[in-house]
Parts: sequence; structure tokens; C-alpha cells
Amino acid sequence: MEQLLQSVKIGINQKIYVKDPESSELGKRIVEQSILMINEMGFESFTFKKLGAKIGSNESSIYRYFENKHKLLLYLTSWYWGWLEYQLVFATNSIADPKTKLEKALDIVTKTTVEDSAFSHINEVLLHKIVINEYSKSYLTKEVDIENKEGYFVIYKRLVLRISKMIQELDSNYKYPNSLASTILEGSLHQHFLKDHFSSLTDCHEDDDPTKYFLQLAFSSLKS
Repeated sequence: MEQLLQSVKIGINQKIYVKDPESSELGKRIVEQSILMINEMGFESFTFKKLGAKIGSNESSIYRYFENKHKLLLYLTSWYWGWLEYQLVFATNSIADPKTKLEKALDIVTKTTVEDSAFSHINEVLLHKIVINEYSKSYLTKEVDIENKEGYFVIYKRLVLRISKMIQELDSNYKYPNSLASTILEGSLHQHFLKDHFSSLTDCHEDDDPTKYFLQLAFSSLKS
């Protein structure tokens, strides 16, 4: 999979950025350092001025790539969901058995992330932490309906629908495949957050516990 991913470019909606950060070394440094800084200080405290100082570039140069830090967050989270989607597609494409295929898919989207050396300028482990802690801030806004129409969340929605289709392949009579798929994807982030910050509110304490929980949740609802 690593060799395959090395030739993959995660396709992000062009309306999210002004200039594709993948097109230059500066753009890649903006992405790389923003992940490190947002993980360290949180999205609220992160600014383009601080980022510019970190990478040794004018703040104005960052605005040539992203209109504001909200768009940068949308880019980072979209990239994460696209990266996860590629892993899911590659890992499940050759699996014929619907139950085994869904098991593999749920393992991929709920497990603790490990670093992927195929993308040297992106730390997937830290990006996963950012998605856990900050993803909701990308859509809990007044502009969410407009941004949804603009296709800003298309990768996330496409990933949910891929899982939903696998659920339907396993149990065509199940009435809530989209609801179950989105619950698993969003719920996984929440369980990882609880595990790290409110451990008394979850039974998932080990790295593989969220996966075990959602496998049990899914297959107790479905008839294979």
C-alpha cells in the first residue's frame, strides 16, 4: 500500500485554497508546520502571523495559499478524510465477502492512526489528533450550508457513503445504513476524544478499543 500511496495525490476541492499548497515547497511547509502548531497550541490560538514567524516567511505569503485559517482547517481535515478513503479503497477492493470487507473498513476508519511515510511533509498521527479535537469547528458555523453546497465536505460525505454501501451489501434490509455509517465515523472521533480527555465517560481505554466497540455496534445491528 505504501508504494501505491506514494504515487497518489489527495484531491482537495480547489475552492478551499487560493493556490494548491502541494504545488510548491513553501506550500508544503505551510501545511507541515500548521499541523505541528495547531496540534501544539490549538486552533483558537493558531494564527497566520505565528505560522509565518515559524516558517520564516511573511504572513502575506500564507494568504496566497489560504484565504483564512478556517479554509486551512478545511484543507487539513479534507486531506485526512481523503487519505483515509484511499486506505479504505486499497485495503477492501479485493475482498469479496461482505462481512470481511465491512470489518476491514471499520478497522481502518476507527483505529488509532500510525504515521504513513508516503507523505513526508504530513504527520498523519498529529493530523488525526487535530481531526479528533478540531474537526467539528470546520462545520459548526453559520456558513455550513453554503460551504456544503460548494462541495467543501464532499470527501467526508463520500467516505460515509462508501461505508453505507458496504453495510447495505451485508444486510440489504437494514433501514439505516447512512445513519449507522455516519455514526461510526463521527462516533469514532468522539470515543478517541473521550479516551484522551474524559476517560470516565467511555469504556474505550486501549488504542484498539474504539474499533472493537464499533465492530460490536455494527454487527449487532446487522444480519449477515
